[in-house]
Amino acid sequence: MSLKQQASQGAEVNEKLAALMTNSNAVRAIASAVEGTLGPKGLDTMLVDKFGEVVITNDGVTILTMMEANHPAARMVINIAKSQQDEIGDGTTTATVMAGALVSSGVDQVAKGVPVARVIEGVRTGVRRALEVMKQQAIPLEDISHPWLKQVALVAGREHQDIADLVVEAARLIGKEKLVERNFKLSDTIISEEGASNQVFMGVIINKETMNKQMPRQLRNVKVLVIDDALEPEVIGDEALSTESGFARYLELQSEFRSNVQKMIDLGVGLVLVDRGVDDTAEEILTDAGIMVVQRVLNKELCRAAEHTGARVIKRTSLKKSIADLEKYLGNAGEVLMDERLEQVWILEGTGKPMATVLVGAATEEVVGERERIAKDAASSVQAAIKGGVVPGGGSLELAVSREVEKARENTRGMVAYGISCVAETLRRPMAQIVANAGFNPLEKLGDVLAAQAEQEKISLGIDCDTGDIVDMVEMGVMDPALVKIHALKAAGEIAEAILRIDTIIKMKDYKPAGEGFGQEA
Repeated sequence: MSLKQQASQGAEVNEKLAALMTNSNAVRAIASAVEGTLGPKGLDTMLVDKFGEVVITNDGVTILTMMEANHPAARMVINIAKSQQDEIGDGTTTATVMAGALVSSGVDQVAKGVPVARVIEGVRTGVRRALEVMKQQAIPLEDISHPWLKQVALVAGREHQDIADLVVEAARLIGKEKLVERNFKLSDTIISEEGASNQVFMGVIINKETMNKQMPRQLRNVKVLVIDDALEPEVIGDEALSTESGFARYLELQSEFRSNVQKMIDLGVGLVLVDRGVDDTAEEILTDAGIMVVQRVLNKELCRAAEHTGARVIKRTSLKKSIADLEKYLGNAGEVLMDERLEQVWILEGTGKPMATVLVGAATEEVVGERERIAKDAASSVQAAIKGGVVPGGGSLELAVSREVEKARENTRGMVAYGISCVAETLRRPMAQIVANAGFNPLEKLGDVLAAQAEQEKISLGIDCDTGDIVDMVEMGVMDPALVKIHALKAAGEIAEAILRIDTIIKMKDYKPAGEGFGQEA
């Protein structure tokens, strides 16, 4: 082969690697933005917008979603973090750091001459084996009062004792049956208010005031009506109103509406929650009757209130039903009160499903926002632990699993083994970053822990971030939900494969949807 042919072939290879290198650098930049927050010694990040507004946080998904990221590969990683947040509610930083490590390691192998297809095959094999081992090591929590649950909350809650206590108490109040439901999220029970006192109670909070100050501030043994609609009469168009029959129909609807509102009074309803607006006439009638009315309630809060009180949500057309039929749609609460300082309505002691609320307070707006994020992470981790069990934390499990993946590599022939090595290297990354953030040499400490785990046959050995000594994570109470670890690795594997498969980056031209701009007169 001539020098000219070699140069041409080299240029072609470099061109193919350019897309991988560009994407890898973008992913690495995203991982670098959050890796400093990992572990008990992780630091905070300050986000500043163009107006000078500041957010200071240690929460990975908050950093990723609020930071400016224009590169397509970077946005792919951010989407993976959002997926982790939506599915599990915690572990976004771990997922991002592992994704960055896996992509970087895979690109390094390709640059050395390993075919991309073999690297991807190896990554799949390694991730599959790692997930098998992680699932085997998960320790189920049969008892919702298990002390490990508190430790999970403390680790996810960044050692905030008061938040961990609140979250665990809320989980116990709600019960395991509710916590394992797929559509229920314990983190949704967390709310924060500047100047509020920390507390957890059985009930729900509506973040709205009653319609006017003349309505009651507090009621006992309350019947609750929930309307997923506007509390207004049916509307007649202006054209119809201009006719005699149309005006007659208007008067009929107004009379019918007043009759429907009167039914609420006859039923003894004390609280009416409305999804949309409330007609002035209805407001006046209900106020005179001493009924609390809250309009434009968020749908999520509306549903939680209905579930907790046992009410069945209705539309306004259902108000035409008889009083006997409407009675079946009512819920009940032991107490309803209006907190004027916080501008909230509290619904307590509902007779429906158990529903706890965690109220987190702080002195300033900036701090209360971060405390809410911490509490939501703790709540998500507690729920994940109840669903899928716990594993040793501090990166110890991942390190132990990396040894099992290395064994799989030894039994694999061909270049696929290089892809498996990428996974083993990635699994060592969480502990390496935690140790580095604590101020120790990660190479030294990882080597010590690997040797100790093999010698003592204990996967729970890790590093004490205060002393740098090798300790048992379980004995120290450093526990993580198994589902957080499993989903983080799975997400990292998916994003790595997607990035590695991108061979070329082409900018799309601007275009209009088919048919647009054609056949129109100038």
